Amino acid sequence: MSLRVGPQHSEECGWLVVGSWLALLTLEHVAAIAVLAIVTVGLTIAARLRPGRWITVVSRVLAVLIAITEPSYWVSEIIHGTWSARYDLPLQLSNASELVAAAALWWPKPILVELTYFWGLGAVLQALATPDFSQHFPDPAYFRFYVAHGGVLAAAVFLVAGRRIVPRPGAPLRVFLITIAFAAVAGLADVLTNGNYMYLRVKPVAGSLLNVMGPWPWYIASGAVLAIAFLTLLNAPFWLARRRARLAGVGQHVLQVRSQHPNAGKRETEGD
Repeated sequence: MSLRVGPQHSEECGWLVVGSWLALLTLEHVAAIAVLAIVTVGLTIAARLRPGRWITVVSRVLAVLIAITEPSYWVSEIIHGTWSARYDLPLQLSNASELVAAAALWWPKPILVELTYFWGLGAVLQALATPDFSQHFPDPAYFRFYVAHGGVLAAAVFLVAGRRIVPRPGAPLRVFLITIAFAAVAGLADVLTNGNYMYLRVKPVAGSLLNVMGPWPWYIASGAVLAIAFLTLLNAPFWLARRRARLAGVGQHVLQVRSQHPNAGKRETEGD
């Protein structure tokens, strides 16, 4: 679901005004987050403890749910005559995350899982925590938002922690370069449509981290630096795990050599 945030909307109030973090405590938001957390944790634990064919079925059901949210939004906008290239192209990072997450759940290729993990936890999580839209429960747009964004987050955790498809070495750099390329496409669309895809022209109305990163265009550069920091942080557990495995492998090799040649060190000492 795209967000109708253009340059002329920068000072308007939506569901959340700039800096209004208390609005996040609304029941409809907290309830949605709670349901998402329960489903995500439940699926992840089940996948680790009881792997089986059901994982493929659940993955594909979740993929379909995520994949239909954006087209259903387009259909709704077209029916109401409000679809606009300025607002409704799938060029927010959350839109790309939805398509990638659906693809990763259906075809769990490493690059798709990496994009889902880093985009899901690095970008979509923030969008979910600070939603920038005006529809409330039980508006269909409310459900589309939480199914799409929540589905991406659930997919990221489920694929990596549940199905154990972890990011490969070099994943942060690959994801960063793909993100920059996507931002370039979004920037071109902003120029052509006078839109605000990826918030490259105006910061979001809601209490985003971008709102503490200075004015345009400095918040874009700050956002890129923050993205690198997030990618590094999210990759840290896997980097540390690989490092420990390498050190353990070296230690095991040394022990094997010593067990096969117990007097090697003694002979070297006597020779001195």
